Amino acid sequence: MMYAHDVLTVLTMLKTAGVSVWLDGGWGIDALVGKQTREHMDVDVVVLLTQADLAHGTLEKAGYRITEDEFPTRFVMQDEAGHSIDFHPIFIDEQGDGVQQLQDSSLFHYPVNCFEGTGIIDGQAVPCIDAEAQILCHSGYEPAEKDRHDLGLLGSHFQLELPPHYQS
Repeated sequence: MMYAHDVLTVLTMLKTAGVSVWLDGGWGIDALVGKQTREHMDVDVVVLLTQADLAHGTLEKAGYRITEDEFPTRFVMQDEAGHSIDFHPIFIDEQGDGVQQLQDSSLFHYPVNCFEGTGIIDGQAVPCIDAEAQILCHSGYEPAEKDRHDLGLLGSHFQLELPPHYQS
């Protein structure tokens, strides 16, 4: 389980080490709407591919170990208390977009302006992938109930149109 203080601790450790990091996924959405709306088993973060080793080393020193390794698409680190961080490494292309290599070797593009998102966790501003990019990240697969919940929040909070498979 990842609580607000756990997320803030991880973000602080990474930032202090010099890692550029943006919240994504459930915690990213809760931060964008300014409040925790559900329990989170992990925290998803986007990091620069060139800083993935630094992120790994920083958390390893804090007791985290890799539990899933699908690098360069993603890797998951967890500590003995069960705190879990799902890393999504990206590189920046010529247009300034963030690009993540997926498992099938296709590429997912985070639009350049999506890295300007800011959310709030326990009154503290945190860098997030913006709402429009969150919707893009949740496309292309059958949504789980938590995905419907999360995107429903984004749609109503930011008055955004959701993909058809997220509309009731």
